[in-house]
Amino acid sequence: MSTNLPEQQPSEEIDLGQLFKLIGNASERFFKFIGSIFNKLFLAFVWFVFFTKKHFLKFVIAGIIGAGLGFVKNKTEKKVYNSTAIIKQNYDTGEHLFNTINYYNSLFQQKDSIESSKILNIKTSRSNEIAGLEMESNLTENQKLQLFNEYVKTLDSVLASTVEYKDFLENSKDYNYNIQKITLKSFTKSNFNDVLKNIIKNIDSSEFFRNEKEKRITKLIETDKVIATSLEESRTLKEVYTQVLQQQLEEVPLGGSTNIVVGGASDKNTTKEYELFSKDLELRMELVENEAGRKNLEKIIEIVSIQDGDGTLDNKAKLFGIQTSWIVSYGTKLVIFSFLVLLLLEFLKFLDRYKDKVQ
Repeated sequence: MSTNLPEQQPSEEIDLGQLFKLIGNASERFFKFIGSIFNKLFLAFVWFVFFTKKHFLKFVIAGIIGAGLGFVKNKTEKKVYNSTAIIKQNYDTGEHLFNTINYYNSLFQQKDSIESSKILNIKTSRSNEIAGLEMESNLTENQKLQLFNEYVKTLDSVLASTVEYKDFLENSKDYNYNIQKITLKSFTKSNFNDVLKNIIKNIDSSEFFRNEKEKRITKLIETDKVIATSLEESRTLKEVYTQVLQQQLEEVPLGGSTNIVVGGASDKNTTKEYELFSKDLELRMELVENEAGRKNLEKIIEIVSIQDGDGTLDNKAKLFGIQTSWIVSYGTKLVIFSFLVLLLLEFLKFLDRYKDKVQ
């Protein structure tokens, strides 16, 4: 009789218990970590509340002083008036127009009224009234999204999947969008439409873009000639096909099947008329598109709209990219500045507690 006892197998219940214990400990540490984060955030919020309460009067005084400075600036600063024009660029003139406006602005800043009046074809006294020029795209977010979708369609499917809208905007120059708004700032309330039109004329007179315009229009004209020739050949082919069809119909006995051969191709009981009609329709639609394209290309830059009458008063300031009054802008900025200064002083006091430990 064997005295060997069977080996004891490890308990599955003990293993599961240890596993649940490890999971429980890990969960407990995780929730403690999350709780410590919320606890620190709450303490930071409480500190911020007491910090604001402690220096609230200082913030109010800073806001009042800032608002006063904004009021004084609004009353004493030389008034500026805006005249605007919305333009459409039919060629890649964005960079050239952008550089041209920067050049004009440099002349205005240097008070070079002689050169600027000569370029813009205006009187010297009128040139002295101009404060500067601004250029910005006039497209909405929806229009930019449409441009992005059109751009993605031109890419390979693999490459298109890697392109994001944010990257598209970052890599796109604002002046390359075809719709732009040009704003002329002046020190007098007057009509500056002639100046805005002269800026567009100067771009139109560029030899490079005039040559580009001639090449593109010539290409469209040559394309129209080719389409006209194709339409004439199609018309001739239809006449031949009709004659063959009539001849075959006359030779076919009543109740028999029709077998028509055109250009070596045999089609039983079928006709090529719809195919020829569809092709003619496509060619005629292309002619219409070419005509519309040629009209667009006649002007290098097209004025969509221009402000009528005298310029409008520009008495707005910008705060974080948002237009507001000088009072709100200066008041908010001074409050923020005082907050940062007091925060820095509080931080230095905190560091001063450990001065003896590091020395």
